[in-house]
Amino acid sequence: MASHTIVLPGDTIDDALIPTHPKKPLRLGPGLRHDPSTNEILPTVAGQLVSDPNKNAIRVETSTGRYLPRAGELVIGTVSKSAADVYYVHLSDYTAPATLPQLSFEGATKKTRPVLAPGALVYARVTVANKHMDAELECMSSSTGKSEGLGPLTGGMLFPVSLGLARRLMMPKAAEAGRVVVLEALAAAGLQFETATGRNGRFWVDSASVKTVLAVGRAVQETDERMLGVEEQQKLVKRLLKELS
Repeated sequence: MASHTIVLPGDTIDDALIPTHPKKPLRLGPGLRHDPSTNEILPTVAGQLVSDPNKNAIRVETSTGRYLPRAGELVIGTVSKSAADVYYVHLSDYTAPATLPQLSFEGATKKTRPVLAPGALVYARVTVANKHMDAELECMSSSTGKSEGLGPLTGGMLFPVSLGLARRLMMPKAAEAGRVVVLEALAAAGLQFETATGRNGRFWVDSASVKTVLAVGRAVQETDERMLGVEEQQKLVKRLLKELS
């Protein structure tokens, strides 16, 4: 990611911050609009301007706002109830429950499909999302039939995070200069844990050690709440490791 400039609604964006790919058209993401009268790109919300030269895309990253499902996104949901053929899954306080077919798990049949009680967590992909229908989910790849890391999340703890941090956690390591480094720093220090991040602002951690689960969750939430940079995150990790020892 090339730019990390804070913008406010109506600000003029420096041309140097707008990517110019020789072959790809410019893609405007959330928080931006094009003014045809002036041919300017204007922010519509306050946040961090983030550009991606490889994709020739630019957007405004915000930490607040409500989650709206989009097809292809990975989410962590909570099963609220089940019906004959589907589970109803809660994704956020602002959206209607999504539906998850009970056979959309790797190797699932009517006899072997997972039995998920209310409160169970699932890591799923949004397959259908529009204004006029409830979102639909799947816990396997429709093309391969494999789970590809999706499915029930057993054990561990769930931590709420901002939508902005959730997006950053799901980016490739090399994609953002101001990336979240607490997870790799904790792992490099010898802590063993497993994580999953939902685009709907949910972060799940599991480990054989409850102290490790709490430390990882605390590190991510404190990074989020205090908007820590890379150096500050590294200092946070050192402090948490001292508390664990």
